[in-house]
Amino acid sequence: MGTETDGGVVARLRRRLHRTERTYSAGEDRPLRGYAAAMAAFGVYTAGWAAVVGARGRPLPDRPEPWDVALTAVATFRLSRLLSKASVTSPLRAPFTTFQGPQGPAELHEEARTEGAKDTVGELLTCPFCMSVWVASTLTAGQLLWPRATRTAMGALTALAGADALQLTYSALVARTTDE
Repeated sequence: MGTETDGGVVARLRRRLHRTERTYSAGEDRPLRGYAAAMAAFGVYTAGWAAVVGARGRPLPDRPEPWDVALTAVATFRLSRLLSKASVTSPLRAPFTTFQGPQGPAELHEEARTEGAKDTVGELLTCPFCMSVWVASTLTAGQLLWPRATRTAMGALTALAGADALQLTYSALVARTTDE
């Protein structure tokens, strides 16, 4: 194939991708390229974990234990919120987000910056649902590579989630009893 043909194919692909982005977005600013890059990064990330797990040579379990699934779910919830919403972790998000204000106890509302790739990274870093995919994958890999240490960390995160629930319940009960 000659370079003219290659250039023509590349140009046609770019036009098609641009048209797809424009049609999909319906006038809204949707960073499809950033999302595609994030999906590719996640694929590389999980492939890396899979390679490390495979190199260890341990057999994978036939199925996850129900207790591990429950522990992973609660730990994923808590760590995802800690990374994406907590005041204390805002310095990690600051290069990609803009502070908007408080949002719930010890949590912040931040918006993704609209500067190129920062938009997609900012969305990922401020979305506990998006973050949970990465966290659950990391905790699962951790269970396969370092089960005792990972379960200990997940136990601490689960205890923190329980403490949060108790704090919120207590605050609601105090508000309810003092208002009457």
